[in-house]
Amino acid sequence: MTSIILLSVLGIINLFLGFLKSKRILLPLVMLFLAVVFGVNLLDWNNTQTYFSNMLTIDNYAVAFTGIMTLTTLLILPFSQNYIDAEDENLAEYYSILLFSLVGAIMMVAFENMIMLFIGVEIVSIAMYVLAGSNKHSLRSNEAALKYFLMGSFFTGVMLFGIVLLYGATGTFDITEIGAAQVGADGTTNTMFVMGLLITIIGISFKISAAPFHFWAPDVYEGTPTLFTTFMATVVKTAGVAAFYKLMAGAFDASLASWFPTMIAITVLTLVVGNIGAVMQPSVKRMLAYSSISHAGYLLMTLVSFNDFSENALFFYSLSYALASVASFGVLKLVEEERGGNHSFAAFNGLGKTNPLLAFVMTVSMLSLGGIPLTAGFFGKFFVFSSVIAAGNLVWLVALAVVLAAIGIYYYFKVVIAMYLQPAGENTKVSASGFAIAVLVICTVLTILFGLAPGLVSHML
Repeated sequence: MTSIILLSVLGIINLFLGFLKSKRILLPLVMLFLAVVFGVNLLDWNNTQTYFSNMLTIDNYAVAFTGIMTLTTLLILPFSQNYIDAEDENLAEYYSILLFSLVGAIMMVAFENMIMLFIGVEIVSIAMYVLAGSNKHSLRSNEAALKYFLMGSFFTGVMLFGIVLLYGATGTFDITEIGAAQVGADGTTNTMFVMGLLITIIGISFKISAAPFHFWAPDVYEGTPTLFTTFMATVVKTAGVAAFYKLMAGAFDASLASWFPTMIAITVLTLVVGNIGAVMQPSVKRMLAYSSISHAGYLLMTLVSFNDFSENALFFYSLSYALASVASFGVLKLVEEERGGNHSFAAFNGLGKTNPLLAFVMTVSMLSLGGIPLTAGFFGKFFVFSSVIAAGNLVWLVALAVVLAAIGIYYYFKVVIAMYLQPAGENTKVSASGFAIAVLVICTVLTILFGLAPGLVSHML
């Protein structure tokens, strides 16, 4: 709860700091703010508290995922250097919107009441609608904002309709009480409850870009400025999947038979569409967009295998995915800035010779996203697959996921091949601020460290 209060207050203070003549002080201040929030959040470990008549619960689950999201935001911010250099008059507003969005994300992982979940989703969504269209001079950015707003608003209504049906069937918004009331005296689940459950699943599936509700993601990711795409692909997705898991485990475990086939279908479709779609993309940014869809599928595998391994698998996968995504989108942002907005595979040609550090960072992040051993991404997939195997009857799902992961290696290596085996073209210089380089090194070191010693964080929950 302290994290939510701090972020809200700091977001408002940051808006007033935007009146300063020089904007250069904003980045270090916001990063300091987030570092303080990260530390304060850890103080709630093993100190479960409930707030607002049990609408929010700050437990180890909420603290762990709040830590991932706060750390990820902290790592993303240094890539906003180009806004500082251009003396963007909206810089303070961008930072504040990110802070407010983080508040909504924390609400999503700490909710105990469906109304609080809805509020958290709305805070995050509205912030992302604005940031998607923040580049007013780009038609693609305007298109991304419009598509995201129209479809996001529609599916928000879908999710709210599902929540209303659940309330009508159980008479409560509290997920614990919903879990207790979902089965009637005759041992059956009524139709209104099942419809509300399935409609709510559809609404949340859109928010995490799970197939077949993923159709907005490639265009929105491509049109949104890369800084905010990174936030969307990491923090927003982490919050969405963590909230999804908490909802299904806390409220709907007793009605598993009602939603299990739907979740299996969504998971399989997400894995297939994400991996097959990424193979055919002409640019690195769209490839990473489809890659994000595929990783939503791997994360959803934990929702169909509730057991002692699931929460830790979800946590570790979310952390490893966030680190690799920040690094890959970070390098992409630096490259496209030097290439006039070009984010095709050809833009990376020869990067291994002209900038070995950036090429190495990109290589490690691609290996991690592909699940190659000695990276955190390998153990992320290993823990998720182990969780599913422990469920006992889903070995076929693991086999399918392994095959699709092998396909993923193909499109991730397209970037590596371009960097090391293709000749460098003209204007090959790629520069970066010290902050950005430090973040890329930190992400790479942590990715390798957790790939060598996953036990450091794999059993936190």
